[in-house]
Amino acid sequence: MRLQLALNVRDIDEAVDFYSKLFDSPPHKRKPGYANFALSQPPLKLVLFENTGASERLNHLGVEVSDAETLNDVTKRLEQADLVARVERDQVCCHAAQDKVWSREPQGLGWEWYRITDDAPDAEQHLGQSSCCAEGARESCR
Repeated sequence: MRLQLALNVRDIDEAVDFYSKLFDSPPHKRKPGYANFALSQPPLKLVLFENTGASERLNHLGVEVSDAETLNDVTKRLEQADLVARVERDQVCCHAAQDKVWSREPQGLGWEWYRITDDAPDAEQHLGQSSCCAEGARESCR
């Protein structure tokens, strides 16, 4: 498992340059208006969304898990605690196919527990299936 921190940034190139130097690592994935750093030390998935109009820097938080069993266990636990806002299966988000469960903390911040099922999906195969967190985790998990 590793924590995910998703930030809204005003200039993606500037942010990628800064975080590449800060963590001494290039991005794992880079697309127009998007970048992510899959770091092992510290264990962090840093996701950057170019979003100049965002009212807040923090887009959402998450926890990446490596297998379906862990995600299923988390989903059951969150369901029992009445903390599930939405469950998504085989959705393309952040340029990867994912399964995830969303929760919202009391002040509205989105939390996602997710696993990547395909890190480089065929976009044509998944057209119309995206409910990407780039659209705003607060909105997507209502």
